[in-house]
Amino acid sequence: MSETYDFLFKFLVIGSAGTGKSCLLHQFIENKFKQDSNHTIGVEFGSRVVNVGGKTVKLQIWDTAGQERFRSVTRSYYRGAAGALLVYDITSRETYNALSNWLTDARTLASPNIVIILCGNKKDLDADREVTFLEASRFAQENELMFLETSALTGENVEEGFLKCARTILNKIDSGELDPERMGSGVRPRLNLSPQAHVDRTPPTVLQFSSRCFWCV
Repeated sequence: MSETYDFLFKFLVIGSAGTGKSCLLHQFIENKFKQDSNHTIGVEFGSRVVNVGGKTVKLQIWDTAGQERFRSVTRSYYRGAAGALLVYDITSRETYNALSNWLTDARTLASPNIVIILCGNKKDLDADREVTFLEASRFAQENELMFLETSALTGENVEEGFLKCARTILNKIDSGELDPERMGSGVRPRLNLSPQAHVDRTPPTVLQFSSRCFWCV
């Protein structure tokens, strides 16, 4: 049975390797922690239909590899993204220090109106924290980003991160700042697709595209 929704949004999950991006995606799609998570090879893809501000929205989410050797491949997926979760690990100063590079890529290669939310992941490991909430808040403010801390393990703020990003995109559509009919906006109006949520893994040498992914057709 097909499902009707009002908008389709292209999302990215970006950030350094080991920050828990795949676990965040899995927690959002499957509502559980991904126990056997390895570094993403290329990209992973997941989708979920949500209700945001009275609108039914399908999020098509690309989880990109954080390792430098895949950077040239994953950058190709940035094109036309409407929203992104920029993820760092609160227990890793190195992943926090790399945020500026990831942010530059997103704002250069994705939609000009991309909505980005900064996510400090692994909030459950607060005792091992290397990045304070305050300094990350300042980084977000200086770069005009929304910010929250998440835990892919417990699920804390994971759904809120994706939904907050989606709400902001809808607000931009309502205000006229973002035109869903414009090529490269990362937004598509009403479509009928299967409601089944899924995550597709990309093998090491071949990039595979889901048959349910609108952006690949």
